[in-house]
Amino acid sequence: MVKLHDLVFEPYVSEEEINEAINKIADKLNADYKDERPVFLSVLNGSFMFSSEIMKKYKGECDIQFVKLGSYKGTESTGDVKTLIGLTKSLAGKKVVILEDIVDTGGTLKELDQILNEKNVADYKVATLFHKPSMYREKFKLDYTGIEIPNEFIVGYGLDYDGLGRNLTSVYKRKS
Repeated sequence: MVKLHDLVFEPYVSEEEINEAINKIADKLNADYKDERPVFLSVLNGSFMFSSEIMKKYKGECDIQFVKLGSYKGTESTGDVKTLIGLTKSLAGKKVVILEDIVDTGGTLKELDQILNEKNVADYKVATLFHKPSMYREKFKLDYTGIEIPNEFIVGYGLDYDGLGRNLTSVYKRKS
């Protein structure tokens, strides 16, 4: 058990399961982008650990950029995605792989789709460590999914509850 602020969380996904999911995604990325030079677009803050591991396991040339979007307050998505930090280099004509920690409603992807289309990328794909299919409301394809989970509020491995829990190497769910 882990207590963060006023909530208690129980073990949910082990570090080993996370590593297996990341290896599966990295293997597919290495195969799909074998002769390419993709730009990995890390969605901060939550995807920093996932992005770091993907970068270490990617065998070819690549670039990485960061974007910070926000839609959570406490344990709930506000549904209102705001761009907090934007891109610093041109993505025109580039192949982009969005690296997300978790996809639930898809609001962040909707915002990123608009941004990437405005930036004239050649194409983009989405890689997410966690996905909540029951919550997903958008049409965007998730090309690389690590672990599908039910609608649980989780923390750890980059995911937080009001700033706490990102450093946990396993994932915990809110205790009911």
